[in-house]
Amino acid sequence: MSSPASLIKLEGVTKVFLTDEVETHALSGIHLDIRQGEYVAIAGPSGCGKSTLLSILGLLDSPTDGTYVLNGRPVQSLSLPERARIRNREIGFIFQSFNLIGDLTVYENVELPLTYRGMPAAERKAAVTSALEKVGMGHRAKHLPSQLSGGQQQRVAVARALAGSPAVLLADEPTGNLDSKNGDSVMQLLADLHKGGATIVMVTHDTRFARHAERTIHIFDGRVVQEQVEQH
Repeated sequence: MSSPASLIKLEGVTKVFLTDEVETHALSGIHLDIRQGEYVAIAGPSGCGKSTLLSILGLLDSPTDGTYVLNGRPVQSLSLPERARIRNREIGFIFQSFNLIGDLTVYENVELPLTYRGMPAAERKAAVTSALEKVGMGHRAKHLPSQLSGGQQQRVAVARALAGSPAVLLADEPTGNLDSKNGDSVMQLLADLHKGGATIVMVTHDTRFARHAERTIHIFDGRVVQEQVEQH
């Protein structure tokens, strides 16, 4: 049986920030290969470059040097509109702070990225309904975010990321704003999605959560210092 195709490939990725003539090397020569269907955790202390790496993976930022191939195409030199289009279609984001829009219902929050994509109404409805069912939030479709608990809001955020059938889910400290019970519940949801075939890359500083992944990449001072395969 052939191994799954490489979905994300970084070669020699470096990110340098310039402030007041001081160079900060956020990432130094990162090599990374993530295959379709993998669940990878990126772990390390605060300020080690994890979030910078996730921003580059999510096309929110560009590397200073090196190459990034996503789904077979080099993306580091694409124009801003092309990057936005790929972000909308290929990448599902799950943020620590949920990033839901307060005056939109749960349903509308999940639907919004699909509207930007120009997806027909009937298709949007099917995609939103399916995504909300997957995360166990179908019964809350008409509620506003303020009427939900933190754990429920994060489930809606996961549904929003899922609805567009992205190639990869990028989760940035997805349990950071949740108590341990809700955090465990969101981690279980991600594990279930992975079992269903989703490719997940999760940034976390919590080794307990990193163990949910198949593989953990440890970053320190902008470099990969260790890679471990988790035994499940």
